[in-house]
Amino acid sequence: MSKKIRVGVLFGGQSGEHEVSLASARSVIEALEASGRYEVVPIGIARTGRWILHPKALAILSSRAEIRLGVDSQRAEIGPAAVPDEPTALVPDGERSSLVPLSGGAPERLDVVFPVLHGTKGEDGTVQGFLDLAGIPYVGCGVASSAVAMDKDLAKRLFRSAGLLVPDWILVRRTRWEREREGVLNEAERIGYPCFVKPANLGSSVGISKAKNRNELARAIDEAARYDVRILVEEAIVAREIEVSVLGNNDPEASLPGEVIPCNEFYDYNAKYIDGESELVIPALLSPEKTKEVRDSAIRAFRALDCAGMARVDFLLERTTDRLLLSEVNTIPGFTSISMYTKLWEASGLSYGALVDRLIELAFERHEERKGLLTSYRPPKQENGGA
Repeated sequence: MSKKIRVGVLFGGQSGEHEVSLASARSVIEALEASGRYEVVPIGIARTGRWILHPKALAILSSRAEIRLGVDSQRAEIGPAAVPDEPTALVPDGERSSLVPLSGGAPERLDVVFPVLHGTKGEDGTVQGFLDLAGIPYVGCGVASSAVAMDKDLAKRLFRSAGLLVPDWILVRRTRWEREREGVLNEAERIGYPCFVKPANLGSSVGISKAKNRNELARAIDEAARYDVRILVEEAIVAREIEVSVLGNNDPEASLPGEVIPCNEFYDYNAKYIDGESELVIPALLSPEKTKEVRDSAIRAFRALDCAGMARVDFLLERTTDRLLLSEVNTIPGFTSISMYTKLWEASGLSYGALVDRLIELAFERHEERKGLLTSYRPPKQENGGA
């Protein structure tokens, strides 16, 4: 019998998307355990930043047997006194690595890591850099693509350079907002009303507001500034919301597109995770020509950011012109069995379990490709008679 692959599932984190991460992790762990091919090592990160290496890490970070997003969210994690203090080091060790509790506990040897950390300090390249330093394979994008995809301003600039249409926007820095509120409002109003205001580095629609006048715009910037020091004011497009899942490394594939019909005015946090009344239309009702354009554009966006493994690409299909505008790329999308990323692949013929298997294969594939790169300079050999 072949030896099981030890998969560290990394979840929780210091992010506004902490609860979403717990829900995704539960689904990933269940799929890995059902496969029989893997041995799961749950790795929880508390809101305080403490790591929890314990078989019941998910239960420790959850207030109930079943995670209920948005309900009594202050109790979504057990109080600090109940969370074990587990400072850790990830130690390279030949072909494998170990998470070693510095308090003296037994090391947890890992073959690959599956990060399910949504948002800051997880989806933004920080954890990816940590795993690269340890020399361990991991699912998903690398440092640069994770960081740029997470930064809505930088990502838009790259998308434009790749010839992809994006909604117009301006960037507001919180320090300037605190000093020059009226000047910032005057500048932001060139975008027009209504407009969206969002933190530059966050996902799951956390901190996003729609503003219809100057007072709402000021309140929206105040709200976004609670979550980030850089804020986007973006034009509102009257559009259908189309999403595509992308999978692969050097030869990425795009799923069938799906459409989100939000129950609220826009697809905010409540519409995604709490109200439960938003409708997902899979596949989206598009012409064959528009379906091809959406899938091709998703792969172009994936490649523009040098993504790897997985990403969900979100589009706005303008109702009056039928123009396709790129909204954003999510490098660690929601990963429950009812999340758009996984449902789109299911509709495209790839089950949840097979998708998890493929992502782990891609993690090893990318690691092997990069492992052969030189890490020190070696002058090229000169041919006989060369200068």
